[in-house]
Amino acid sequence: MSKIATFHDLDGASVFITGGGSGIGASLTEGFLAQGAKVAFIGRSDASEFAREMGEAYGNPPLFIQGDITDTHVLRAAIEQAGEAHGPITALVNNAANDKRHKTEDVDPDFYDWMMAINLKAYFFACQAVLPQMREAGFGSIINFSSISYMMGNAGYPIYTAANSGINGMTRSLAREFGPEGIRVNALAPGWVLTQKQKELWVTEEGLQAHIDRQCLKDTLDPDDMIHGVLFLASQTSKMMTGQAVVIDGGVVVTG
Repeated sequence: MSKIATFHDLDGASVFITGGGSGIGASLTEGFLAQGAKVAFIGRSDASEFAREMGEAYGNPPLFIQGDITDTHVLRAAIEQAGEAHGPITALVNNAANDKRHKTEDVDPDFYDWMMAINLKAYFFACQAVLPQMREAGFGSIINFSSISYMMGNAGYPIYTAANSGINGMTRSLAREFGPEGIRVNALAPGWVLTQKQKELWVTEEGLQAHIDRQCLKDTLDPDDMIHGVLFLASQTSKMMTGQAVVIDGGVVVTG
């Protein structure tokens, strides 16, 4: 990871990331550690080795909490544990998601509930759980990962795109609700980021080339490309920015 910018107020900041042990989340964990932040993250899979490696690399090991974010009690407990370990959380990154492909006619209520629990419900309850800690700190920044998928009207995962759109609406409402207490809430919508999971499950040469053809910038996105946008939103550098949806996609969608 190349450190392009330094955000001085993130040195020592208490940060909580969902899904911070793999994919984009792992890059974000490292990005905050490189700034000197105290990072805690939750993940369903064992990321203790990743946490150990990060501790050796930065002399500042992240707190890994193994758990399923769809279990609200577990998620709340993890956020409480992080605050006790590192002080009141002032940056929350709701990153964990699942873009499992599905056809409308194949969806049953259990699958629908599972997809919404991962991709929207957990986001809401993480925002709710972190609110008392940000009140204690007197400020805070919440970054909710969405996706350009719903903006493009992509087929093949309608529950996922519905949740993405819901994240954007929730972000705007919470920005208005939390703003009087100095707490900012923004969304970040990545384009097609080539995580290992994406490469293994969805990337084809033809499909990737078609997507790059739609981009203004003719290069692929990797997880590290998300780091500095998130750091900017977490930092007081963006202290008057809230209720926004920041797009990092190489120029596929055009907003405004």
